[in-house]
This record gives sequence, structure tokens and C-alpha cells, in this order.
Amino acid sequence: MAGYDLADNPLNKIEWAFAATECVHIASMALSIGTIAIVDMSLLGLGLKGQSPAKLLRSTELLTMTGLTVVISSGFALFTTDPLRYYYSPTFRLKMVLLLVGILYNYTIHRRMTQPGSAPVPAKAAGAVSLALWVSVIFCGLFFAFTPGGY
Repeated sequence: MAGYDLADNPLNKIEWAFAATECVHIASMALSIGTIAIVDMSLLGLGLKGQSPAKLLRSTELLTMTGLTVVISSGFALFTTDPLRYYYSPTFRLKMVLLLVGILYNYTIHRRMTQPGSAPVPAKAAGAVSLALWVSVIFCGLFFAFTPGGY
């Protein structure tokens, strides 16, 4: 990147800044995926038995949106620390695709399946697919550290 020195990035320059941003990233990921998982478990017939998936979705949607907003913002900040390493990493690119699919799925099919009157088998399938997507996003994030950067 012409004219841009990675050493000038505050996350690379300040000793604790990258670690603090990573902590925010992980905590907000836990918040957003955790609240989605609560709804998924309900769709699967597990977890909070006295709450309908629709009620759980309404109760958690602000936390989910807040978590997603912060995780994406902090993720972008982390990306700026070494954009070429992230860009050329197949694991990172897979994570980004899965994240996009997960967000789209969460706000379309998944949301539709939480509504009263949804057939039980498709609702359970929606919960299982959602869990699989989000677990895959998490694993890609974890495995990124253990895969070659590509350049």
C-alpha cells in the first residue's frame, strides 16, 4: 500500500491496543452469536422451554444487533493491522463469506422460522443451519492464526 506504513497504525504502535481490540472483538462475537444461539436452541426444542422462539428473538434482537455492529467494527480495525495477510488468507476469506451468509440468513430465513405457525421440521432445520454457520465463523477465526497468510 503506497504511502501507508503499517507501523503508523495505532493497533501496531501501542503495545496493548491490538490485544484490547481483540478482546472487544471476541466479547462482541460472543454476545451476538450467543443471543442467536439462544433462539436457535429454542427452534431446536432445547434450552428455555417456557419461551417461544419469537419472544426470545424479540428479547435478544437489540443485543444481537449491538454485538454484530461492534464485532464488525472491531474486526475492521484488526484487519487494518495487516490487510495483505488477511486478504490473502483463504481462512479469513471463508470467514467473511460465512459471516455474510450468517447475517443474511439470520435476518431472513431464521427470523421467518421463529414466527408462530412455522412448521416444526423446517424451524428445527433453520436452527441447526444457523448454529452450523455461526460455529463455522468462529472456527475460521480461530484457525486463521494457524494457517499461512498467503504472501
